[in-house]
Amino acid sequence: MTFQSTKLFDGYSCVFRQWKAEGTHCRFLHGYGVSFRVWFEGELDHRFWVWDFGGMKRAKIAIDGLNPKAWMDYMFDHTTLVAQDDPSLVDFKRLDSDGLIQLRIIPATGAEQFAKFIYDKLSVFVQEETEGRVKVAQVEFMEHNKNTAIYKP
Repeated sequence: MTFQSTKLFDGYSCVFRQWKAEGTHCRFLHGYGVSFRVWFEGELDHRFWVWDFGGMKRAKIAIDGLNPKAWMDYMFDHTTLVAQDDPSLVDFKRLDSDGLIQLRIIPATGAEQFAKFIYDKLSVFVQEETEGRVKVAQVEFMEHNKNTAIYKP
């Protein structure tokens, strides 16, 4: 029997742009309060839980060298997210080195891409942390609770 549980991670503020969005205002830097919901799926543990919601802080496995909660804060708390192929990347790097932004370079920007990025990072972590008992089924990324995008492999 397979069970699912969800966890909402919220309270993040970040700025980004979609430089390829010619003809729309999305090509400009803009910010949102963002959150994301993660669906965990698997068998129950000895406590009858799919996922220990507080386990992100006390995890044994790291994401990019940080515990998962610290990684989420590092990535999304008052940061500027820029695609690795953004033609203005050198300018963003200069702003970061001048202490004006907290730059995070990711494969691509936009709600759909953020959902996939989070899925890719959390999926590996959850599989390792639970020794394969639980997987991430999907991730929903939300911009100010009005716009959402879901990634499900």
